[in-house]
Amino acid sequence: MSEKYLIFGATGSIGSNLSEQLKNSGNDIHLVARNESEVSAIADKLKCSFTVADVLEEGFIEKVKADVAEIKGIAYCVGSIDLKPLRMVKEEDFNKCMKLNLYSAVEAIKGYQESLKKNKGSIVLFSTVAAQRGFTNHAIIASTKAAVEGLTVSLAAEFAPHIRVNCVAPSLTKSKIAEPMLKNTAIAEGIAKAHPLKRLGEGKDSASLAKFLITDDSSWVTGQIIAVDGGRSKLS
Repeated sequence: MSEKYLIFGATGSIGSNLSEQLKNSGNDIHLVARNESEVSAIADKLKCSFTVADVLEEGFIEKVKADVAEIKGIAYCVGSIDLKPLRMVKEEDFNKCMKLNLYSAVEAIKGYQESLKKNKGSIVLFSTVAAQRGFTNHAIIASTKAAVEGLTVSLAAEFAPHIRVNCVAPSLTKSKIAEPMLKNTAIAEGIAKAHPLKRLGEGKDSASLAKFLITDDSSWVTGQIIAVDGGRSKLS
């Protein structure tokens, strides 16, 4: 049985932390990201294999499969922050966000479905607190990530008992994609205070849960949407 875990979005805050945590626990990993210099540096540090691929490009999964055929799990750590008032939203905004967060996740899963079934594998997807809580200007990303949550429970039912499927739903996490929002100290502090635990998320917070869900430590967990959000979805 292969024990290789496939990490999409491996150069992001959550993906890079998950890669490190899995590798430090003795697991074999394969990284996927679009930025060659960044992903090669992480792969060199962790002494693992990688593929340079952009999930927005057609046929990306065949490129990945050419490098790694057998896997134990997929973590699709790709994400975006698309914030606009509805009057400025165009259909192409939804199409791009859905392609990045949903359609390409489906392609990755389909590409490795048989391998995951054979290896009693696990899939971890990512949503956002905004799929459950209403936030201004979040129509694009909240709708898209709500679709990811629907995909999670649907595939968990379809793939049982052979493949487990779960979803992590973080609140705002310190990361490259969040940097434009967080570079203003006053705004960052205000967002942190909106969480009952009074801080922003770190990549390691969601990565720790993803590591649990993708490995056999969570062998009796499937179909779950689990928040890592400082209490924001339930307590504030």
